[in-house]
Amino acid sequence: MPLKDGLFLGFCAVFILVTRMALRLHLHISGHSMFFTMFFLLLARGCVKRPYAASFSGLLAGLMAMVFGLGKGGLLIPIKFILPAVAVDVVALFIPGLFQSYLLVALTAAIASATKFAHTFIMDSLVGMERPIAVQHALLESAAAIGFGVAGSLLIPSVIRKLKAYGVI
Repeated sequence: MPLKDGLFLGFCAVFILVTRMALRLHLHISGHSMFFTMFFLLLARGCVKRPYAASFSGLLAGLMAMVFGLGKGGLLIPIKFILPAVAVDVVALFIPGLFQSYLLVALTAAIASATKFAHTFIMDSLVGMERPIAVQHALLESAAAIGFGVAGSLLIPSVIRKLKAYGVI
């Protein structure tokens, strides 16, 4: 991987964390941090034409979040970042013109944001919450994450188009 691509993926990972730290405000809105998470994961995969670019950026963000102690998940914090990143990479492998279409990018973000269900359900089960309540809570959390993730993804086609026009990528 060229140095330029590695630095870009590292910057995307850092920006994911910086926006999460900035959005630790108590807005009482579930899923609001997924807006920038999906934006930077999709930007990483859209700008770096490597098969696992988003996964690498998500892994870096997850490990840094664990080191800095963001959240209450302990060793499970990287799952919050790795699962959506892998979903972005898997969809990008099968759809070649993904980052030019608003509809396809929104669909990808919805799939990737839906992975919040798994993380929320695992965490709720580990703390001893009853299964029906854990499922309901995970559904509510993932629905909000899907909404914000789709909103963040709708910026991607125009941003990538501008970056290509200016010769950045």
